[in-house]
Amino acid sequence: MPSYFQSLLLAATTIYHAIACWLEDKNPPPGQLIDIGDYKLHLYDKHLYDKDEGSPTVILEHSLGGIEGYFLIDELAKIGRVCIYDRAGFGWSDISPHSRTSENMVVELDTLLQNAGIEPPYILVGDSFGSYNARLYARRFPQKVVGMVLTDGLHESGMLKMPLGLQVLKYFFASGFVMSVFGAILGIIRIFKMLGIFELLKPELRKFPQHIRQYAIRSFCRPKHWLTMAQEILNLDASSKQVSVANNFGELPIVNIQASSFFKPAFWTNFIPLKSANKLRETMHEELMQLSSNCTQIQAHNSGHFVWIDQPEIISIAVRMVLEKIETM
Repeated sequence: MPSYFQSLLLAATTIYHAIACWLEDKNPPPGQLIDIGDYKLHLYDKHLYDKDEGSPTVILEHSLGGIEGYFLIDELAKIGRVCIYDRAGFGWSDISPHSRTSENMVVELDTLLQNAGIEPPYILVGDSFGSYNARLYARRFPQKVVGMVLTDGLHESGMLKMPLGLQVLKYFFASGFVMSVFGAILGIIRIFKMLGIFELLKPELRKFPQHIRQYAIRSFCRPKHWLTMAQEILNLDASSKQVSVANNFGELPIVNIQASSFFKPAFWTNFIPLKSANKLRETMHEELMQLSSNCTQIQAHNSGHFVWIDQPEIISIAVRMVLEKIETM
């Protein structure tokens, strides 16, 4: 294709993306934007009945780059009050001026909850990287947290000693996130959305209502999403070192969810060190089970790492288990 046709096509997709963003931004977000200083974070709060005094609120911490809470909030709201939020740089939230490490994210979360008037006690649900933030939050504010659910979580002992092959894979992902910043600016990812590429890559997404899928996919079309993802993964070692202080929670009720494999086996997984990744996961789950004397593990047998898409009902089961543990203490 001649270069001028390529330039014309990219100009068209860029203009299309700009118009689509403008139209999207005319619609209000599902939650509210909370000022936490010089920037705002989006908080979505849902419950099907009034919260009983003293009953816990579920606070969900997303995975690295994830905004999967939109897939989970309706079911979790059947249990009690639940809050999801877009970390700075994702969804409807502003970009943060602070580095994307767990320490800063925990401070932002606590400021957000205070400014929004979301009173403790909390049950923290940390998905994947979000498990770092949940643990560090529980360490910093133990009087506010009565339980945790860790969904195929990470542990710093493994993450800081990853074998070379997995280190290479991590930086491969990071480079892909950086490239996707330009793909979002040029409207290419917007075209992928229009063509249903997200659902093609992850067919399980189709079981969620379209408007819920759009809440999540909307963020992936924005350059700030990919830029923040790159910052989070490149700061992963720093976050790992920060969370190393959060390893002893006494008798705090914890449910640890373990997926069957990091990725579901497929043709393309033959080209990545999947066995090495799963061996690392096994080691990390052994460490996570030592966080509390009141820690229970449940298996997501039909799920890869993305439990919140593959088997979201497991997370609801885990939250109910934590509530039962709290009631019997």
